[in-house]
Amino acid sequence: MISISNLEFHYPSGDFRLSIPDLTIGEGETVAFIGPSGSGKTTLLNLIAGIVTPASGTVITAGSSIDSMSDRERRAFRVRHVGLVFQEFELLEYLSVLDNILLPYRISPALELTGAVRRRAVALAEEVGLASLLDRYPERLSQGERQRVAVCRAVLPQPGLILADEPTGNLDPANKTKVLDILFAFAANQGSTLVAVTHDHDILDRFDRTIDFKAYQSTADVAA
Repeated sequence: MISISNLEFHYPSGDFRLSIPDLTIGEGETVAFIGPSGSGKTTLLNLIAGIVTPASGTVITAGSSIDSMSDRERRAFRVRHVGLVFQEFELLEYLSVLDNILLPYRISPALELTGAVRRRAVALAEEVGLASLLDRYPERLSQGERQRVAVCRAVLPQPGLILADEPTGNLDPANKTKVLDILFAFAANQGSTLVAVTHDHDILDRFDRTIDFKAYQSTADVAA
């Protein structure tokens, strides 16, 4: 699913450097990235998704060479193949909860918005305790509710790869369990790969593998 070799990345300003000689994540594998802030965890998620590109090296995601694609090709690739749970949620304030969950189907002709998709969106919302909030707008949601909307949006298109940045960071214990259950059940049922950044060591035993970013960090002054 993911194959990285000889990757070098740095931001135009600052001393941050990320060096990954070799990293492979198998299809259907669940992997947690851990490590101190600034070690490059979020940056690597963005490299895998093609949100940013490396200075050198190769990033192959779902059989496609991300580093050789144009911006347009990478955007189309993400819509078709990658479900993203952003740390800052990235909800649109002018859309309701339901429409935020359905957003991938509204922004890309590659996805067809059907009645079955709408029903699946409602069912996902019900599973994470959002059934009564489908008509509410993000400004009236708690941080935890926003997080659950973001998770539903990520898995709705049934992607082969889910990249989740601190998916339980704003949740109480009960809702943390609900969200993790959704992510892991989806990955198991669809055979999807799940890669998550987390500082929550209490959930690490749910993953097949944990990768500590201390090994990849040379210098870092950029939060990850």
